[in-house]
Amino acid sequence: MDTAKAMRPIVVVGSINMDLVSAAPRIPMAGETLLGSSFQMHPGGKGANQAVAIARLGHPVEMIGMVGSDSFGEQLRLHLKSVGVGLAGVKTVEGPTGIAAITVASSGENCIVVTPGANAAVSPDYVEQHRSLIRNAGMVLAQLEIPVESVERLAEICAEANVPLTLDPAPAQALSSKLLQRIRWFTPNETEADFYANYAGEQTAAAFQGSDGSGAAVLQQTARAVLAQGPAGVILKLGSRGAYLVFEGVAQQVKTLPVDVVDTTAAGDALNGAFAVAMMLGKTPLESVQFAVAAASISVTRWGAQPSMPTLDEVSQMLEPSR
Repeated sequence: MDTAKAMRPIVVVGSINMDLVSAAPRIPMAGETLLGSSFQMHPGGKGANQAVAIARLGHPVEMIGMVGSDSFGEQLRLHLKSVGVGLAGVKTVEGPTGIAAITVASSGENCIVVTPGANAAVSPDYVEQHRSLIRNAGMVLAQLEIPVESVERLAEICAEANVPLTLDPAPAQALSSKLLQRIRWFTPNETEADFYANYAGEQTAAAFQGSDGSGAAVLQQTARAVLAQGPAGVILKLGSRGAYLVFEGVAQQVKTLPVDVVDTTAAGDALNGAFAVAMMLGKTPLESVQFAVAAASISVTRWGAQPSMPTLDEVSQMLEPSR
């Protein structure tokens, strides 16, 4: 393994939010009011979550994003710095910081409403200003909680510099074929994968009817339909059932490890950050997904997004019995 290359920073371009988390007996139905049992505030945002996941695993990481001029913005900057995330690409702009209103059911499932705030100001020009940081990255991670035009510019820079780009397509929205073809790793959950497969005319939704989606044929059909849109590899995030990798002839499900689930918030972000670290450590894509699923399994045993991210020792210990 090229040690110098392995220690190049991972750069995360994305959202920085404050999560407002309410615990309730279940997810409320439309028009329904429920009494919550607790309320907490945690640092969040898919971009920041993934950056913290990487930092907690001990790999150098730089964040590109924006916070607002309110108290949330200052708190979030201080927190990112305290856990070791580089802030050279983080700017404070006038106005509110992004927030996510999250309801967590007693089962651990959640529903989330994100209000972008300062994240909406992460423009293509702002991404371009950090071209040097991006070009020197070992890998770049992005999501869709910033303007899609900015993600498109990011993909252009990554393609020009041959830097692998991982895109977490959440929240799901239409993406150009040019953007999809510039993605090395595409990491949708099942709902997002179904959106992209059907958006392109693939009738995978019918395959899910009457099925819990656990069948290997269904997973392979869905993942390959998404892969056909242009990404080099697809990691289909399956929640409590782990992840499904399709890449260069490999098509395999990696199951989660048995844990007591408390809160599933940011489990997907833990997976994305851990996958990037594992790839930088020279693991194969399949080994990296196994590492990432272990990290996500640990994260759901703890409350909150960023507070739930595991360390390298914790992931290694989780994997040890399976070796």
